[in-house]
Amino acid sequence: MRPASLAALPLFALLLMTHPLPAAPAAPIPLWPGEVPGEKGSIGEEKDTSGPKSNQVQGKSVIRLGNVSKPTLTVYRPAKDKDTGASVIVCPGGGYSILAYDLEGSEVCEWLNSIGVTGVLLKYRVPKRTGLEKHTAALQDAQRAVGVVRARAGEWGLDPKRIGILGFSAGGHLAAAACNNHDKRTYEPVDEADKQSCRPDFAVLIYPAYLTVKEQGDKVAPELPVTTNTPPTFLAMTQDDGVRVESALFYYLALKNAKVPAELHLYPTGGHGYGLRPSQHAVTTWPQRAAEWMRTRGLLTADK
Repeated sequence: MRPASLAALPLFALLLMTHPLPAAPAAPIPLWPGEVPGEKGSIGEEKDTSGPKSNQVQGKSVIRLGNVSKPTLTVYRPAKDKDTGASVIVCPGGGYSILAYDLEGSEVCEWLNSIGVTGVLLKYRVPKRTGLEKHTAALQDAQRAVGVVRARAGEWGLDPKRIGILGFSAGGHLAAAACNNHDKRTYEPVDEADKQSCRPDFAVLIYPAYLTVKEQGDKVAPELPVTTNTPPTFLAMTQDDGVRVESALFYYLALKNAKVPAELHLYPTGGHGYGLRPSQHAVTTWPQRAAEWMRTRGLLTADK
């Protein structure tokens, strides 16, 4: 029997041969090897809190994950022929109450794969723990995540000097907190991963929340002590966002004054909580702008 010619192959098969698909995400990895710091008892079953009447985004439902007490990392790898060696830890938003797990998580990792970047989806602890600041438990998880990715960079084929962090809304605040609190971990080290630097190499903040304190003249929040060692940062926001756009402006100014390389994109409309689902608003182009920023900074150049 003669082998089939290329002309006889289905179009989909030809496309797979010329444009390999990203690998399916690996199974979630427990973030902590044993007990999670500070966790005491059950907070209830982890579940999707969305219901039939929950708001949709661009006609699609959103997974709103609640009661997260066992943080995980899920690694999304790009196709081998596109892999740049860069990686980004993705922090979904949700007001430190839930995680918009697909809208601001898995869908974002898939976009990162399309530009040759490994997406690492961080499922961090929510809701905020009683008696602690809103971000305390989540920041422990974010610091740990950066250390784990850096410790396993060789195993995963990643560049340990191109590990970024990307966050939306509360996840944007968490990403900023990780960028400005890397000198000392907020938990007792547990293994070799905690001997690695937990400083992200760059950050992408999309409609970030909680960056400033309105009652204090939009002073940058005390948990975000911007310094010259804060990583290069890309920000995007809209003027009609329910989170005051001034917060992004003042945070950008803090970065500028500290001589941190930063890029800020402001759009007139689009609101809040759109992820990267396409819309009629100009802000829907933020992924292209972010990719351009990463490219101009040399973050998307494959290792040789």
